[in-house]
Amino acid sequence: MKVFLSSIIFLLCPLFAWAHPIPDIPVIGSFERNGSASITIEVDPRCFAEDPEEVPFLQKDAFDKLGSQEKKALKDKARSLMQKALRVRFGSEEWFFPEFRFEFLTKEHETIVLDGDIVVIRGTYERTLSRDVKSYQIKAMDTAPYDLVFTNVVDGKPLRRVNVLWPDEESFVLDLAPLLAESEAGSPGEGNPSSPKDPLPGQPEVGSVGTEEDSSVQNPVPEQPGGISSTFFSFLRQGFVHVVPLGVDHILFVIGLFLLSRKWKPLLYQVSVFTIAHTITLALATLGLVSLPSDVVEPIIAASIAFVALENIFVAKYRPYRLAVVFVFGLIHGLGFAGALSELNLDPGSLFAGLLGFNLGVEFGQLAVIGLALIITLGMKDPATYRKIIVIPGSVLIAVIGAYWTIERIFF
Repeated sequence: MKVFLSSIIFLLCPLFAWAHPIPDIPVIGSFERNGSASITIEVDPRCFAEDPEEVPFLQKDAFDKLGSQEKKALKDKARSLMQKALRVRFGSEEWFFPEFRFEFLTKEHETIVLDGDIVVIRGTYERTLSRDVKSYQIKAMDTAPYDLVFTNVVDGKPLRRVNVLWPDEESFVLDLAPLLAESEAGSPGEGNPSSPKDPLPGQPEVGSVGTEEDSSVQNPVPEQPGGISSTFFSFLRQGFVHVVPLGVDHILFVIGLFLLSRKWKPLLYQVSVFTIAHTITLALATLGLVSLPSDVVEPIIAASIAFVALENIFVAKYRPYRLAVVFVFGLIHGLGFAGALSELNLDPGSLFAGLLGFNLGVEFGQLAVIGLALIITLGMKDPATYRKIIVIPGSVLIAVIGAYWTIERIFF
């Protein structure tokens, strides 16, 4: 029975053709003290494909060959995708879909100039908030094809609290009252001659938010309660699902590590080294210090799966040198995870919380895979029987899948 369950798990893996999903769609709210507000989103044209990971990035040379009707069709697809994914609400208003103005820009939000520039579709919605609007919130529709990342910028400063929304989830409510209270009161010397130079009794000074204790702070940003912890737990969940169930190639790599030895020390050493390695490159890539194109990273990830599986077949026992192999491949896998954070405009505190949460989520996902594998193979007490029935057949299947993915990602 256990052999049967193991075979089912392995046989299901080829049904999944992607490695890591397209980065989540950022929804960035920007608010100023004069009441001006904007919402921007960024859509990768690969999102329109049935299997986005099998489609190359839209680069300048390919973009330049598109006719006006084809470019218009891409914008229409972006609008249609976001209509399925997003609703927003200001204050007591009803949920509505913002009428975005779409344009083509590079991933760095710059003008498309170089042939290698990656083109994305950026949508912008702008409005001026009335005095009765005191809050802002977004909702991911149950038909949303991708997760939404709710981030906000006030007076040019990113807020620490970030939400990652799955389909049919609502974000926290962003409190705009402190910000817009200053807009109502006005500010001396800024085109509002009727505003008093001195605050009324019991009121905070113009330029401050809150009580007397806050009056010494100039132009503070209204921070939301639970900011860092909310960001941490949002990305903790994202890290887990990037392994289980979305990271099929990551799952196969971890199973490949498990198959060679079920003893806790080798498993602990390998998983720990792998975690340290992908944490390093994930952090470096998120900070923009390291970058490799996906058409380089993804084939190497696939090849690492085949390599570990083949080693299981030809090497019967765990050897310490395997840690070096796992470390090198862990560095590459970290680059495969980088899209989850690298596209977001997070302040340093939120970035640290997001990195920590995401890496812990990945670690929990790995432990879940290993735990399930241990349970399935628990009855295999004899090492020779375990190797004959589980290790060899399982490693052959993983090697075939890894080799197939490697060829597919290089040539197709």
